[in-house]
Amino acid sequence: MKSIRIAAALILRDNGDTLLVRKRGTSAFMQPGGKIEAGETAAAALIRELNEEIGLRFTATQLSPFGRFEAEAANEPDHRVIAEVFRLDIGDDVIQPAAEIEEIRWISPANLGDIPLASLTEHQILPAHRQQLSAGMDQSHFPDAFASTKTGSAR
Repeated sequence: MKSIRIAAALILRDNGDTLLVRKRGTSAFMQPGGKIEAGETAAAALIRELNEEIGLRFTATQLSPFGRFEAEAANEPDHRVIAEVFRLDIGDDVIQPAAEIEEIRWISPANLGDIPLASLTEHQILPAHRQQLSAGMDQSHFPDAFASTKTGSAR
């Protein structure tokens, strides 16, 4: 099985809701982000992808490492994604779908509703986020979030 390196964002509003996107021609919602190009850092890839996909502009200093996760790719058969995930708090900034993004949804991590989710989102990123919320932890407790490459590790 081939691997795809991606950068993704756990984007949060002040009220705690998180942003999920659905790409054109697909059914599963996921965190926004995309493939890391050769010679590109995960943070640089995320800055580029979020500007293209949802018109969001920010700097690398606004990102907090959240973790490294692996899962079956939602939209590419016989591929696994290796995702470097960052947290990004955006307050009430307006987000609009662009490029290949057909739909966006703000959801409560506690109440996902009835929408189809990518495996990485449903089984790893959102559970890790809920676990941190229930433990009362913020990202400052995870300075070495990318130190582990274990599947699903958010350390």
